Amino acid sequence: MQWQVTREVIDLLRDEARRAHPRECCGILLGHGNTITTARPAANVHPAPQTHFEIDPQALVDAHRAARSGGPQVLGYYHSHPTGSTEPSATDRAQAAQDGVACAIVAGDAIGWWRDAPDGFTPLPYAIVAA
Repeated sequence: MQWQVTREVIDLLRDEARRAHPRECCGILLGHGNTITTARPAANVHPAPQTHFEIDPQALVDAHRAARSGGPQVLGYYHSHPTGSTEPSATDRAQAAQDGVACAIVAGDAIGWWRDAPDGFTPLPYAIVAA
């Protein structure tokens, strides 16, 4: 199944990665069905943000609470690899929830889209759409 991502989300992910450099940025991907319409930046609270990320737990609670109240659904997460590639790292693989959500990894201007599947990360086909 092909996912859809708005141009605004693509631009925001790239901007967030540039602003956070040399630290990893991170945040939450929101939308409905298989369409990501919003990305919500979150604080990276990991003690080693240059090489790891941990989304601020309060940001996760707030996003899930808003979704239960009729807001956009939490469809996945994003983070950057300031000196790496758009491929999931060994750390990403070790910490994966394997819950089927979307995962975007930003490296420079490139963005890799993945599904955090029960059998590991798999490429996530997507198309960029207007908002």
